Amino acid sequence: MALIKKEDFIESIADALQFISYYHSEDFISSMREAYEKEKSIPAKDAMHQILTSSKMSALGQRPICQDTGIVIAFIEVGMDVTWLSDLSIEEMVNEGVKRAYTNKDNPLRPSMVSDPAGQRQNTKDNTPAITHVKIIKGDKVRVSISAKGGGSENKAQFTTLNPSDSIVDWVLKVIPEMGAGWCPPGVIGIGIGGSSEKAMLMAKESLMLPIDIHALEERGAKNKTEELRIELYNKINQLGIGAQGFGGLTTVLDVKIMDYPCHAASLPVALIPNCAATRHTHFILDGSGPVHFKIPNLDAWPKDIWSPQTDAKRINLNSINKESIKEWKEGDLLLLSGKLITARDGAHKKIADLLRRGESLPMEINLKDKFIYYVGPVNAVHNEVIGPAGPTTANRMDQFMEMMLGKLGVLGTIGKAERGEEAIKIIKKYESVYLSAVGGAAYLVSKAIASSKMIAFPELGMEAMYEFEVKDMPVMVSIDTNGLSIYSESQAQWKNKSIPIKTLK
Repeated sequence: MALIKKEDFIESIADALQFISYYHSEDFISSMREAYEKEKSIPAKDAMHQILTSSKMSALGQRPICQDTGIVIAFIEVGMDVTWLSDLSIEEMVNEGVKRAYTNKDNPLRPSMVSDPAGQRQNTKDNTPAITHVKIIKGDKVRVSISAKGGGSENKAQFTTLNPSDSIVDWVLKVIPEMGAGWCPPGVIGIGIGGSSEKAMLMAKESLMLPIDIHALEERGAKNKTEELRIELYNKINQLGIGAQGFGGLTTVLDVKIMDYPCHAASLPVALIPNCAATRHTHFILDGSGPVHFKIPNLDAWPKDIWSPQTDAKRINLNSINKESIKEWKEGDLLLLSGKLITARDGAHKKIADLLRRGESLPMEINLKDKFIYYVGPVNAVHNEVIGPAGPTTANRMDQFMEMMLGKLGVLGTIGKAERGEEAIKIIKKYESVYLSAVGGAAYLVSKAIASSKMIAFPELGMEAMYEFEVKDMPVMVSIDTNGLSIYSESQAQWKNKSIPIKTLK
């Protein structure tokens, strides 16, 4: 009979969350590396190279893989013969571990959880509470699977109840393009089939904890209908041409995971949840012998070559550009930005909109005319850093504010990740603006291009406060040009139905 001590459990949770904040698992790195090496789309290949380089930098620097350090999901299986030495519940112990991990002074993680979700949405400051699922099983051990799930991928979760005779493949191939690129592909798709509505969603989430093994499955061959479905969906999703970051290409998913459960004869519940390029999860077992110690991944799993800008990338001085100069940029151009950027995301945009609606003046530090807005909520700096990891957030959440930002406030252009909606594209074209994309999942690499940072407005918003960044050679791509041409539609159409044989790395 195992005696599990409170401190051992809490410490293991905290260490696990710190560990996955800066270490990708080896199966993910090997799979991403393979996808990078076979990719033929230049923008997608460049994006994956940035992700791999940033990932290795995070591993070496022990700083977050992504600025969105995630919502904590914990699946905990408790043996019936386990004895606890604790005055806290399992959920309370998980939350204490989360608090310790996210407030670690050497590697603070960005708190993203807000309370009163339908009301004031106040940040809880320590990323608690976690989403905890507990199952009682046979045995005398505690098994924990824990992940830190980014909001961009979580927002793309899908659910439907099909008729029993409907095609699961047809539904998946319909919703994947509708999800856009805000979930930061290439990543892993988790699917839950059967049970009930909540069971299907839970299985989809839990399946994302499984190791990436699609190539091994293809090599040995499917042994049942579920494995056949995994292989079929993996190949057909990649033939959609969405590609890394939505830039078009051969790899949109690194694996498709499926869990199923018996269901009512009259229904076929199906859930789909993507995991982004910052796939973060780990697994451990407590047997009463003390806290868990995690094995550092083999750094040889990462490519030896590091990302550097393409030779044809254009160097841009943000302090001197104007509408005439940005008209020369074409969809697909690679840029290296230097000069001043203003950051603003959901909370700041809403604050500005509310002030304008009430006829009030903006804070005097906010002058957005002819400026570029970067949609980002960075991790706090530590030690000698200017800023912590600072990758882009999903741009289309700010689409509703585009008329205000471009028309009323004179913003010259915006920077984020993934596609914009049709109305936003019309507004970009109307004001002869541009939309630039930075690579989601390359947050640590991007942060190294930020030479200085100062908060200029709305400190009460925490990570959503507005900053002025001085950047040097920050890599971006022209994703929508002044004529409204979008790389997301052009490139994906070009790469649809293209594929090449996949060989696993030796």
